[in-house]
Amino acid sequence: MQEQVEVPDMRSPQIPALEMQNEMQNVSIQFENACGSIIGRNHVLASKNNQDALRIVLWDNFVTAVVCDGCGSGKHSEVGAKLGARMVTDAIADLLNQGLAISEPDFWNVLKINLLQKMTGFIAIANEEPESVMEFVNNYLLFTIVGLVITPSETITFSMGDGAIAVNGKLTQIPAYPDNAPPYLAYGLYRSDAIEFEIRDRLPTAEVESILIATDGIDDLIAVEEVNQFWQEDRYFKNPDAIRRKLTMLNREEVKPDWQKRELIKRSGALSDDTTLVVIRKKR
Repeated sequence: MQEQVEVPDMRSPQIPALEMQNEMQNVSIQFENACGSIIGRNHVLASKNNQDALRIVLWDNFVTAVVCDGCGSGKHSEVGAKLGARMVTDAIADLLNQGLAISEPDFWNVLKINLLQKMTGFIAIANEEPESVMEFVNNYLLFTIVGLVITPSETITFSMGDGAIAVNGKLTQIPAYPDNAPPYLAYGLYRSDAIEFEIRDRLPTAEVESILIATDGIDDLIAVEEVNQFWQEDRYFKNPDAIRRKLTMLNREEVKPDWQKRELIKRSGALSDDTTLVVIRKKR
């Protein structure tokens, strides 16, 4: 699932000096974005859906984006990923619009509490038996989160679970957790102190040139491609479908003849897992 939301500029007419000041504060016009998501080879073979999701939200005074990866063992984890991408970006937008700054320690704790409250509303549709609730959570509501928030003064990247982040060209792959069990947000429904958002990068927005956030499917991509192309090459920002097309091409199955051996050589797609990424860069 790919979704991008842009909120129209609702400012009243201002005198030129104030307009210039507003433009300096309007981060959404300072940056451009690109994104893409494809289903992994293993999920195609298993007749599963793409369990990744992404969402980008653009306001005058901030930009936020997340990618979510549904738990592979969940029967319908794509549901949680899609809900999660919307929940997290909306909850961040609500807090920022209420005046709570991302630099305040309370921001991330309040965000977690608000998200857990929303999740309790989802599980209300399950039966009241604890076993039924747990089954519902495990099948529908387990997903990882990797995200970013850009405000006029400060930029933060964050995560809850594995994936990858690149800030100004420096790539960090968040390793898989022990027993391949990330701290899914829904685990906080059982014990709220069991999960916390991890702040990965914190820097002045004036220093931001580019940011990439991705689900853990990017691990296969890194093995076959230079990922810096996604924030360096203009084509990805000019064509909104360019990243998806690139990922699709890499995951295309090919069959070529080997004339010497007189046999057909089959090459599988390079991306075994669902792969989703969002790229933000300063406009040139």
